[in-house]
Amino acid sequence: MMKSSPNIVNADKGGLPTAQTHWSLYLLVVALTILAAAAGSIASITAPEFYIALKRPSWAPPSWLFGPAWTILYTLIALAACLVLKTKGWPASKSALMIYFGQLILNGLWTWLFFQWRLGGLATLEIAILWVAIGFTVSAFWKIRPLAGALLLPYWAWVSFASALSFSIWRLNPGVL
Repeated sequence: MMKSSPNIVNADKGGLPTAQTHWSLYLLVVALTILAAAAGSIASITAPEFYIALKRPSWAPPSWLFGPAWTILYTLIALAACLVLKTKGWPASKSALMIYFGQLILNGLWTWLFFQWRLGGLATLEIAILWVAIGFTVSAFWKIRPLAGALLLPYWAWVSFASALSFSIWRLNPGVL
């Protein structure tokens, strides 16, 4: 009978390694978060010029602010997901992470709807759905590790602001969006 080595990764019942023993799951979470950010970036290549040309409310931020803000936010949300994974491992955190990945898809989709396809009404509806999905993610993460949920609060606040901005810009630009 062969003894298992302590260096060999133990697999859960589904055949996937647990987060406590395998670094590739962290890499996957980070890679999928970066992929969502990249998908949004691709859709927003011409966003600064388009944004500047739009009628905006007086409280709209300058276009240069969005890149640094999203870089910080994506870093925080990836860290939050990794903390959840570290705390519970894959099998126990799977449902929370599936909610997380779902909201990432919604996040990337908004940029395409607004900046690429210029569907302001649909983008505004979609960002409201994203806001709810972030709320579910905050709740699910908070139950596993409160710090992970707290790390999502700046993201949720930013999307709250972005929802109001999206609606306002859509209403101010009826022929464009």
